[in-house]
Amino acid sequence: MHFEFGNQGIIGQHRAKKQVEHMLASERIGHAYLISGPAGSGKTAFALAMAEAINGISHLSDLGTRTSSKKSSWFSHPDIHVFIPMPTSASFTELRPRLELLANDPYELIDFAQRPNLTSGSAAKNRQAFYPIDYFRDHIRPVVKLRPNEGQRIVVIITQVETMRKEASNSFLKILEEPSDRLMFILTTDHYDALLPTITSRCQHITLTSLTDDEVKDGLIRLDGMNDSEADYLARVSGGNYSNTRLFDIQRLKEHRESIIRFLRYSFAQDAVQLSQMIQDWQSGTNIEGLISLLNLMETYLRDLVIWRETRNVALMTNFDQLSSIQKFTDSLGNALLEDMIFHLDAFKPQLRQNVNPKLIFMALSFRFSALMRGKQPVIDAASSYKHLPAFVQ
Repeated sequence: MHFEFGNQGIIGQHRAKKQVEHMLASERIGHAYLISGPAGSGKTAFALAMAEAINGISHLSDLGTRTSSKKSSWFSHPDIHVFIPMPTSASFTELRPRLELLANDPYELIDFAQRPNLTSGSAAKNRQAFYPIDYFRDHIRPVVKLRPNEGQRIVVIITQVETMRKEASNSFLKILEEPSDRLMFILTTDHYDALLPTITSRCQHITLTSLTDDEVKDGLIRLDGMNDSEADYLARVSGGNYSNTRLFDIQRLKEHRESIIRFLRYSFAQDAVQLSQMIQDWQSGTNIEGLISLLNLMETYLRDLVIWRETRNVALMTNFDQLSSIQKFTDSLGNALLEDMIFHLDAFKPQLRQNVNPKLIFMALSFRFSALMRGKQPVIDAASSYKHLPAFVQ
């Protein structure tokens, strides 16, 4: 019997959907699955849909016919349990309102790191979240001892499993080594390479890819009711991250774009006062995800500069309404190493996620841009290390 998985509720990820369809059709279901992929690709939504398919309203009976659970959602199903990393300062009671949001919208941002407070918006300070041993021992381990109530298995979803502390990872590994036939884990991670090989080797791996602009646009129109022109623009600046993009305010986005253009001008001139004030405003006015969105906007603008310089084709550009500033830039700075500017920009994004001081990151970026816009390389290579000591240079 052919079974279609997640066609209505999951954006893109056709290859991964086929992988799950094959698993469901064969009824060869493992005890642990690891879903990896870039931020905003829909890992949590995919995990929730997978849990429902296995243990909810769409599993296959022994007769090969689709049966229906009494529950209509993972949120109300007694055998599906969802955990996210939590700050040490947070009470476990803070988890439920976040899961309620997720029940209404599987692409909702509920992580403490991305959304520190549910009512304060993006300007709230980030809260570091993880799985310490107490969290694992008091809340996760008791669940794995349960027996299924309505479904085939106890399904435990653990998002961002890479944030599990060492002691918790060791305890979790013991459970993976001796799995119960009535227990199943679905893990998600943004950083597959950061996980212990002893954990990844015991999981079946499902890889999600970064969403294309067309897939993001489809989601914005179909699931968020956005009009075509707005969805098209937001998809182009999304960086493949649907979860963040759907929350963008277009007017504020355009204001950020104006500040990005000023950042490039101040960087070229090395206007320390203006740069310092602008970067301070960025740092105090938004969280890490917002700062990464600024870098994505900057990258989109730089790519438009490349497109205009090489093709003069406005139809290929995202910021086509900024054609005047793009023309002035390319006319004035014809030797600018734009591709290198994009390379250096991308290199700083992971550092923001690693909690390197944003002010230092943006200042370093401005120094590099100042050289690259003049057609010069900003990095001193290993063979020329003496250039770090200008007093010794004749």
